[in-house]
Amino acid sequence: MSQAYKIIDHTYDAVVVGAGGSGLRATMGIAESGLKTACITKVFPTRSHTVAAQGGIAASLGNMGPDHWTWHMYDTVKGSDWLGDQDAIEYMVREAPAAVYELEHAGVPFSRTNEGKIYQRPFGGMMQNMGEGPPAQRTCAAADRTGHAMLHALYQQSLKYDADFYIEYFALDLIMENGQCRGVIALCMEDGSIHRFRSHAVVLATGGYGRTYFSATSAHTCTGDGGGMVLRAGLPLQDMEFVQFHPTGIYGAGVLITEGARGEGGYLTNSEGERFMERYAPSAKDLASRDVVSRSMAMEMREGRGVGAEKDHIFLHLDHIDPKVLHERLPGITETGKIFAGVDLTRQPLPVTPTVHYNMGGIPTNYHGEVVQLKDGNPDTVVPGLFAVGEAACVSVHGANRLGSNSLIDLVVFGRATGLRLKDTLKPGTSHNALPKGSEELALGRLDHFRNAKGGSPTAAIRLEMQRTMQKHCAVFRDNALLGEGQTKIAATYQRMADVDVQDRSLIWNTDLVETLELDNLISQAVVTMESAANRKESRGAHVNEDYPDRDDVNWMKHSTATFTGWGGTGGKVELGTRPVHDYTLTDEAEYIKPKKRVY
Repeated sequence: MSQAYKIIDHTYDAVVVGAGGSGLRATMGIAESGLKTACITKVFPTRSHTVAAQGGIAASLGNMGPDHWTWHMYDTVKGSDWLGDQDAIEYMVREAPAAVYELEHAGVPFSRTNEGKIYQRPFGGMMQNMGEGPPAQRTCAAADRTGHAMLHALYQQSLKYDADFYIEYFALDLIMENGQCRGVIALCMEDGSIHRFRSHAVVLATGGYGRTYFSATSAHTCTGDGGGMVLRAGLPLQDMEFVQFHPTGIYGAGVLITEGARGEGGYLTNSEGERFMERYAPSAKDLASRDVVSRSMAMEMREGRGVGAEKDHIFLHLDHIDPKVLHERLPGITETGKIFAGVDLTRQPLPVTPTVHYNMGGIPTNYHGEVVQLKDGNPDTVVPGLFAVGEAACVSVHGANRLGSNSLIDLVVFGRATGLRLKDTLKPGTSHNALPKGSEELALGRLDHFRNAKGGSPTAAIRLEMQRTMQKHCAVFRDNALLGEGQTKIAATYQRMADVDVQDRSLIWNTDLVETLELDNLISQAVVTMESAANRKESRGAHVNEDYPDRDDVNWMKHSTATFTGWGGTGGKVELGTRPVHDYTLTDEAEYIKPKKRVY
């Protein structure tokens, strides 16, 4: 190692990396069970990206009409295009109502019906009667700021328990020994100190990697740090080709307009003023699932019916809704339209276009949050000491396409499940073995490498090239030629990491260094996403290859797995594999939902 670093050591029963919805719910649950708990986060907890979730959280409360958890399960399996694991989906939908009531008791100020019950709005793909319809009002909402309300409540709750927060610390790498996770190394961005956290369990709650794309609703902090750490530990990621485009990002800005806007009666039109969704999804119309609506919008634009000089966007109308209703139920959206599009929603339509929004793929786990891998032919071998929750994880309850409002319920249900698992399997104060010699070398070697990187390619230039390549070659529509070219281009971009130029040698608030470390996490996942997409020879959910327009259940009803080797721009090789989809339920109360054609 070229430099000597002073390392500050910490010892905990469990360490959570990330303080969004899933990280805070895990921290809260683990600390509540008496385990000594730390939460490491690179931004202040209430700035985590869960704060931007707008529309709501799905649970079959039945406050606005009939509903049942089996209906929610059916919609989620259908939404996943039969790539979701049905045991995990059953667990999520059964736990959902209790999880929402728990949030209500924790202080989340849900909007209310006239009787004082939690208000629920319709969302895409959520139906009554096992998909037969009519639409189910299942999405519990706090106006259009549900994530904001949740995150603040969860942070306040987690402060009640005796968890230690390490705020504005950047996690560098996992400490692994003989296939077991023993802790994590982090950089304190305030003073440049290096911290080694020794623990029996590490929970990765680091969010998605949306910033691999040029136009995304994700915050700039969504750099998939957990996925990067897992790949560097030699472990696989799963289903990375499935990237969700939200139909309604504000044109030019990428800022999200919640699906709740369509749930409240908003609709889309093309340049001819036609409500075109009636052609593509005759029964669900504007509330079809997100992949269907995004593709329908893309088709309209491709066929020359897009709006504007470039015919590259679509109009979202809310101008027919009573301004009082807009003010009460969508106050944030009204404000966002004014700021980012200069539009008065009560009078004018809003220009929108499909924008990268969510990663269905991630770190493979079971429904306890335990990370699993393919080992010795057993697809569900647990990696001791390692957990993942939230968008960083792939449980998989979302399969090939996530239904809107299922992400917030995923966060709290599996964040809680992780806490329960650790309560059952770990005794507070269990003694620690000594860490292996050189446990810090992977993390500090990378840190050194980038601190001394004086190449010819600025971090921002490599990042922009990666984002433009992903946006062009791995978007709503794909085909063999486009993906093949994308593989070549992303590999060339990855090679530039060997020539990266980092401006500042300091460790204190060095944004260029931290952004380079983030780019290192992002670009590995960009390569894996492109390779996984090129490998999947079918169309399923968010992955549509026009050379293989149909879903192929015989050959492709299986999860993709990918490991990555050749770091630092040298090689960047991806090894692909598969893992079976769980085609069984958790209990006898749920029936296996057989695959059929997915129409809305």
